[in-house]
Amino acid sequence: MKKNNTIEEQRLAKQKEDKLPTASWGPYLSERQWGTVREDYSKDGNAWEYFPHEHARSKAYRWGEDGIAGISDAQCQLCFAPAFWNGKDPILKERLFGLTNLEGNHGEDVKELYYYLENTPTHSYMQYLYKYPQSAFPYELLLKENKKRSILEEEYELLDTGIFEGDNYFDITITYAKIDQEDICILIEAKNRSGITAPLTVLPTLWYRKQWSPDLIKGKPEIQLQTNSEGVNCVRATHPFIGQYYLYFDPSEQLLFTENETNQEKIFGITNETPFVKDAFHTAVINNDFAVFKDKNSGTKFAPLYKANIEPGGTTRFRLRISRKKDLQKPLDQEYDLAFINAKKEADDFYKNILPAKLSPQEALIVRRVYAGMLWNKQFYYYNVREWLQGDKGQPSPPRERLTGRNSNWKHLNNREIISVPDKWEFPWYASWDLAFHTIVFAYIDPQFAKRQQILINREWYTRPNGQIPAYEWSFSDVNPPVQAWAAMRVYEIDKKKTGVGDIDFLKRIFQKLTINFTWWANQKDAEENNVFEGGFLGLDNIGVLDRNTILQKGYILEQADGTAWMGMFATYMLEMAIEIAQYDDTFQDVALKYFEQYSLIAESLNTNGLWDEEQNFFYDVLIYPDDKKVPLKVRSIVGITSIFTALYLPENILNKLEQFKHGIDWFRKFCEERGLYLAVIQKEGKEESDKLISLIYMEKLQKLLLAILDEEEFLSPYGIRSVSKKHADRYEIEIENQIFSLQYDPGESTTKIFGSNSNWRGPIWFPMNYLIIRSLKSYYQYFGDEFKVEFPGRSGNYMNLKEVAFQLASRLQKIFTTDQNSYRPMYGKHNDFYRRPENKDLILFYEYFHGETGIGLGASHQTGWTGLIAALIQEMNEEDKMNK
Repeated sequence: MKKNNTIEEQRLAKQKEDKLPTASWGPYLSERQWGTVREDYSKDGNAWEYFPHEHARSKAYRWGEDGIAGISDAQCQLCFAPAFWNGKDPILKERLFGLTNLEGNHGEDVKELYYYLENTPTHSYMQYLYKYPQSAFPYELLLKENKKRSILEEEYELLDTGIFEGDNYFDITITYAKIDQEDICILIEAKNRSGITAPLTVLPTLWYRKQWSPDLIKGKPEIQLQTNSEGVNCVRATHPFIGQYYLYFDPSEQLLFTENETNQEKIFGITNETPFVKDAFHTAVINNDFAVFKDKNSGTKFAPLYKANIEPGGTTRFRLRISRKKDLQKPLDQEYDLAFINAKKEADDFYKNILPAKLSPQEALIVRRVYAGMLWNKQFYYYNVREWLQGDKGQPSPPRERLTGRNSNWKHLNNREIISVPDKWEFPWYASWDLAFHTIVFAYIDPQFAKRQQILINREWYTRPNGQIPAYEWSFSDVNPPVQAWAAMRVYEIDKKKTGVGDIDFLKRIFQKLTINFTWWANQKDAEENNVFEGGFLGLDNIGVLDRNTILQKGYILEQADGTAWMGMFATYMLEMAIEIAQYDDTFQDVALKYFEQYSLIAESLNTNGLWDEEQNFFYDVLIYPDDKKVPLKVRSIVGITSIFTALYLPENILNKLEQFKHGIDWFRKFCEERGLYLAVIQKEGKEESDKLISLIYMEKLQKLLLAILDEEEFLSPYGIRSVSKKHADRYEIEIENQIFSLQYDPGESTTKIFGSNSNWRGPIWFPMNYLIIRSLKSYYQYFGDEFKVEFPGRSGNYMNLKEVAFQLASRLQKIFTTDQNSYRPMYGKHNDFYRRPENKDLILFYEYFHGETGIGLGASHQTGWTGLIAALIQEMNEEDKMNK
């Protein structure tokens, strides 16, 4: 346990004391608001086509804002982000460009190079790198080349265009340093990497999110030019809700004011009442015509305009400051410079204090980059489904089809918070099961935020009255694995280890809420009422041989090995939570026994209802036809491994504190033994008083599953555990209703259009599953110790205990991100030459998933979210190594 002795930790303690969910200013601006469900008012629900990138610069948003390296207040009322122009692009670089789901050969994908370098939990120090080409950005080339490629081909990336060859680009670093929570110094540094002088126009932009029409706020905010006797460059931003802020800035060539209003002529073909529309800066800069702004000294969008010709290897700096403080005489002087020095030191001190001392330089870099990415992906998320369905006052009514369309049965949902999202461009919305994993990473740096996020997703303005947790905005009713109880216990443990005190109040709150969700699962997803559960795709997209959502709509029942195992896991960690609380509140022993009963029933069903194949030693889904015929779907995938995720070690010293609970499970053991029933509690033979293990499977099945998991010809990759066995390199097929369904091992991008093809669970390595496997192996080790050893890798003759196996798996995962003796980082594959350059060698991206053979990063490129679990693994490995010594 370490004391809160750094300045950043003191700020976090004050934030907790003041009951603030997060800092008042932070990186809360999305990186893509266009193409989202929230901004879609179409008849057919095609969000990508209704609000494309081409409209984003001209059409005012309704539910949020976006920008590059942007910040905002916690309600996203006042926003700041820089925009750039290289003198050749047809538009300003005001937001990140990417392809829509229909344009990319593997779905939506951002086509930019940007990196999260630094961030702290209170956002006192933030740094972001954007690489801007000096040649015209290849918008059309990226679109055309990706569109013509088949699903069997690689994606065409920005680096593939050759636009960065010859170093003809700018490295633009945006750094924020807070003097206090509402006094933020901003430094934009543009370095010319090329060998020739290159022009760059920079527009650091301040604007208000549009809420004045419709009348969501009383009164219209205004940004107005200020002057004082000292000649300080400043604008005052006044808002009826959040009050006044001031933006101070270096002298500029132009001061541009406009309104955050839709360009009606461009979008709808209707004449604008005024030239001061959202995209007015684009028109003026590209055409070098600023006459319209001559007498414009106020608006809802403002930018000082800077033009620079930057010498080869040279750097030009642009300084700004957002503050509550009025009439600062020297806003960009010594105090400004000192802010960056202090903020950087405070960030270094904070991470030095919380990270294990023995981390290697590579490990420390990976972990710091993870935390930067996690913190940059905190986003303001606003979505009131009832208002969205009905439309706004004074605006055209949405099509009637929407009233029975997407999310229409979620009218209670009204979200307006800062929330951790998977990737602010590709997934600029929360996903409930992703969020559970995010909180584990956050627990190491900001446990209070982690706990608040877990409570938030279960609050009444998120969860349906029947207990269902919303999945994500594309379909809140989709069903994701119920990992929240497991994650809550993991966050609790990390926090308790940091502080020395368990937050029982948090456990009680989350326990009450998850009890409602557990009841929903039990009532809604057990069609045969036999404790064998369904759930559809369960967040694993295309992992099934058939679409696990669609088949359920045709009168079939799919009894799912993973659905059942997830529910066993849910019951087990609700049980663990109840046991922990019962040590402080004896009344929870009753409910602990209740969840033990639930777990026992599920464990029995998983093992006795035909999901386990005795010949192939694996769990499979079973398809029940309308005529009750049962057919196992013999796909060897992560679905059949989920049963090992449930492993709860119950030491005797804890059980002895809970007399009623201990008596209950001892009675249950004897009851099952006497009647030959499935025994859901593992206890060493001949020892009445001993530790116990809660596990969905016995030691024999665990051993058989581990033979497959640790076999390099099946699941074990040089870089972790694959999602589908390599044995399926030979296609698996099954005929249903005269139609052939097939699946094969695809280690890279998806080769099927199921779920839009933007992710692939048929072979690649996914961090959340690997983390669950590693944590479970450690739990099994707690009980078995050195009595249980397996070959690692399979057939090697090298036997290890399960803790050692867990360490080896974590080491393989870590290899994805580390450089070898040739400075090769597996995740970058063919682009390693670019990342070997001195200025790029420390840049790390956290992809959505990784190639099952090569470790190359795939899918969303900035999904630090659950891939950020590598930081938790590195910390755990180092802490355990220290304990072992």
